[in-house]
Amino acid sequence: MHRFILKRLLLLIPVLLGVSLLVFAIMSFTPGDPAQLILGENAPAEAVAELREEMGLNDPFVLRYAHFVGNAVTGDLGQSYTSGRDVFDEIFSRFPNTLILAALGVLIAVVIGIPIGIISATRQYSMIDSGSMIFALLGVSMPNFWLGLMMILLFAVNLGWVPSGGYSSWSSLIMPAITLGTGSAAIITRMTRSSMLEVIRQDYIRTARAKGVAENVVINRHALKNALIPVITVIGLQFGMLLGGAVLTETVFSWPGVGRMMVDAIRQKDTPTVLGAVVFLATTFSLVNLFVDLLYGFVDPRIKSQYA
Repeated sequence: MHRFILKRLLLLIPVLLGVSLLVFAIMSFTPGDPAQLILGENAPAEAVAELREEMGLNDPFVLRYAHFVGNAVTGDLGQSYTSGRDVFDEIFSRFPNTLILAALGVLIAVVIGIPIGIISATRQYSMIDSGSMIFALLGVSMPNFWLGLMMILLFAVNLGWVPSGGYSSWSSLIMPAITLGTGSAAIITRMTRSSMLEVIRQDYIRTARAKGVAENVVINRHALKNALIPVITVIGLQFGMLLGGAVLTETVFSWPGVGRMMVDAIRQKDTPTVLGAVVFLATTFSLVNLFVDLLYGFVDPRIKSQYA
């Protein structure tokens, strides 16, 4: 187990280097001058040139990237170009909001997706099965930003039931969480259905039914437990994706999370903030995947033996 965890953590190093290098290159070679954005369009050229020198923007690309990596290894992600605050502090001041939103979105997806998937599999080709597949298709196909805008128009503007954006109270969580959870619920529904269909056709399920075991016991105790492995994989991946992929949802609902901070930083060419947020979210996503792999051992002892 320790060897497995160490191997996965070591594999995280090239992933983070590749992600950070790609983002650093994009931020460096896209149009726009951070110094000019900070001082304003009417700032004198001498002041802009002096600020560029202070910020190290005149150094070669390789030197600037090496400087970032060297500082990041020690936990220093730099300072924001716009606010002047430490990037690490900026991220951790907003990450709890993103974590709450992603966790609630996954919770909604699990509560909706797993029961519908089980019912759909046990009643294959029924009206319920067809309806659940239509729901899954709509959930996967519907863009989050469009769903979010429609919910704002209906429930915030027309009905006035919930705030349209921001984080003023717990009611502000309802629409963003549903927006995030809908797409994930559709994916979990499809995976649960397909996994359950594969398991309930196994010989041991037919044997349990032939022995007169109650149908709910067959489904819940025998079939569901063995069908959970791919479902757990999807749930873990969805949680990791929602942590790093809630950018549009946070922007639409003005949610004060890491995603919205990253969008604002991209607009202002705030390279340290963008790099810090991307590296942090990539690390979080990788650690979530590692946790999911370890969770397999508790669900299926056969997998646990492979870690030994």
